Amino acid sequence: MGKTTFLLQYLKQSPVSSAKKLYISADSIKIDSLFDFAKEFEKNGGELLIIDEIHKYIGFEGELKKIYDFLELQVIFSGSSALKIDNSKADLSRRVVVYEVEGLSFREFLELKHGIALSTFGLDEIVSSHEDIAYSLLEKIELKDFREYLEFGYYPFYFDKASNYKLKLNETINTVLEVDIPSIFNIEYQNIRILKKLLLYICQSVPNTPNINELLNKMNMGSDYRSLYRYLDYLHKAKILTLIRPKTKGDNIFSKPEKIYFNNTNLYFAYCQNPNAGTIRELFFKSMLFEYDLSIPKKGDFLVDEKYLFEIGGKNKSFKQIKDIENSFVVADDIEIGFGSKMPLWLIGFLY
Repeated sequence: MGKTTFLLQYLKQSPVSSAKKLYISADSIKIDSLFDFAKEFEKNGGELLIIDEIHKYIGFEGELKKIYDFLELQVIFSGSSALKIDNSKADLSRRVVVYEVEGLSFREFLELKHGIALSTFGLDEIVSSHEDIAYSLLEKIELKDFREYLEFGYYPFYFDKASNYKLKLNETINTVLEVDIPSIFNIEYQNIRILKKLLLYICQSVPNTPNINELLNKMNMGSDYRSLYRYLDYLHKAKILTLIRPKTKGDNIFSKPEKIYFNNTNLYFAYCQNPNAGTIRELFFKSMLFEYDLSIPKKGDFLVDEKYLFEIGGKNKSFKQIKDIENSFVVADDIEIGFGSKMPLWLIGFLY
């Protein structure tokens, strides 16, 4: 996501003098005790310590806890394992603020690729003024970039070396499956194959509404639905999948998800052999609205903030399924500019 670049920029711009601030990466320096290291740094006048890739340091939670409790240092840390950072929150409660860095929006991808500045627009603004917004943006951008973004543009390291981008994504997925998940959750190594089979099933599942009995049969899990729901939850927490659960069930992991998606379109393209156009459209829409409350309505594809109903489709998508429903809209792919209650899909990429 560009965390290291951000941290180095932050360090450079910090008003703390150079002699009092320090950056280290836990995956490239050997430290026997993180607390002793920080204590020595503070003793020598240190004020700001940045620790990158902290999930590579075994037992970092306890070490950070001691640093926060006994030293006066300001500490900023980052980690690439969402599972390990999330799993440490209980130990570090009331001591840290955890920020989650999302992937690039379509707008951010365009800014990085072309070196231009583009505005963001709130959902209310897009809904009410999408024609005017689209006209103004199309004077500055080319929509051929949208297809590139869907397949390659979510993670900024694409710009480092595009040729091995999908290979690196698959390596990341395998690391999560084979290292991160078994190190945190009670899962036997031989059951990792079930996680991989689950991902392949999601690849082939169109629409994305899961059939739990069929899933159990495909995974040869008999009637062990509790383990199935746990495995799906592991993949959700690891940011490989996104589960949209029923509102009435809250965060109950043993409730049937209403829809299951890959976390973003790039992971979907990297892992799945024959990506489905409808799934790509819904997945893009879902990933751009991570700050909004999404639920699955009886009619249409997504209900956002209990206010707006959206039907996602191609350029010929009609209002048949959502006609006569207040605040309902069609979000269509393969169109440059919409009209009335029909808006272009690419524009959703300017929400952040």
